[in-house]
Amino acid sequence: MKATTLCYIEKDDSYLMLHRTKKENDANKDKWIGVGGHFLEGETPEECICREVLEETGYTLLSYKLRGIIDFISDIYEDETMYLFTADEFSGEQIACDEGNLEWVKKSEMLSLPLWEGDKIFLKLLLEDAPFFRLKLEYKGDHLLGSALSFD
Repeated sequence: MKATTLCYIEKDDSYLMLHRTKKENDANKDKWIGVGGHFLEGETPEECICREVLEETGYTLLSYKLRGIIDFISDIYEDETMYLFTADEFSGEQIACDEGNLEWVKKSEMLSLPLWEGDKIFLKLLLEDAPFFRLKLEYKGDHLLGSALSFD
């Protein structure tokens, strides 16, 4: 099972979103997601999210929080454990991302974007300021079959 991170950076009641339009053979093509990515050898989740955010956005995270851990089970993609963060303080200047277009999206408009079905579940939890959670999402192809949620 691969390990990844994802971060929703907050500013002015908006999240910084990545519209995945530029990467070849992208499972996330045309979807809107937060920023993040795969672990490098020996990285902690915190080291990974800080590096990935800097690489994709130009921002250095100054304040961030682990909000949940999500297990993705799929019949066509490699199974994945994702560490989900939010961040509310950062420094630096935004850069262009080679995976898609970065855009600040109002939190009230988030759920109307083209998102993975499972992303809507954990985004609602973030928007409701839910406590730390574990979420299991099972997909068949690109369709969500089921989910299991627990809180610590």
